[in-house]
Amino acid sequence: MLRGRLRAGHAPAVLAFELANRAYFAASVSDRGDDFFGQFTERHDALLVEQEAGVCAFYVLVAEDGVVLGRFNLYNIDDHSAELGYRVAQHVAGRGVATATVRELCHLAVAEHSLRTLRAATADRNVASRKVLTKAGFVPVGPADPAHLGGKPGTWYQRDLAS
Repeated sequence: MLRGRLRAGHAPAVLAFELANRAYFAASVSDRGDDFFGQFTERHDALLVEQEAGVCAFYVLVAEDGVVLGRFNLYNIDDHSAELGYRVAQHVAGRGVATATVRELCHLAVAEHSLRTLRAATADRNVASRKVLTKAGFVPVGPADPAHLGGKPGTWYQRDLAS
């Protein structure tokens, strides 16, 4: 279950999540780079400003002990559509956590953000992400620009939230 929107107080747990899973994430998506971690506080604050402006919505999945298990984000909210991005911790991967949370986020996208369409790009080699999107009701709609995926070939997926 999503625990809620990203808040300033989440920063230490989100940073710990990103650091603990850095190598795992880099195996399937582009590494965020050392600058991301070195400037984490400033980047986190900038995300909160974007969220407040309504152009993005960032959600965190948090365990009972406060450990972040995943991040689920809506980017470029405009004209009743948005892009979806997500990542889950290695120790919960393959357990349906991402699929269930993406499904939940689809409902929140309608109820809280009045969205009608979500799009997500994933690298073709990221089989797990492709499965998550398909199980959550997304369908492939065309190739993604490799520049959008850190130079990796990929596919855009889309879900009509009215269905």
